[in-house]
Amino acid sequence: MKSFLKAAVLAAIVAVPAAAFAQAQTQQQPVTRAEVRADLAQLRAAGYDPSDWMHYPENIQAAEAKVAAQRATAYGPSTNGTSQSSQ
Repeated sequence: MKSFLKAAVLAAIVAVPAAAFAQAQTQQQPVTRAEVRADLAQLRAAGYDPSDWMHYPENIQAAEAKVAAQRATAYGPSTNGTSQSSQ
């Protein structure tokens, strides 16, 4: 039984770094300053005012929804992966 326990501990020790490495490979690249500034410019154009802290959650959510809608129409309608048959 002790050898099984040792083997299980050894397997866990080997598997944890491998899983962490695999997770690090799937994460997105860091965002550049230019990308952040471009996103902020889009939000401001959609009506977001960073100085309006009294309505903070609502105004940024509304601006993000407008930007998402603009991106959806710019790249075509979103699809949900379903199809309809004519039966």
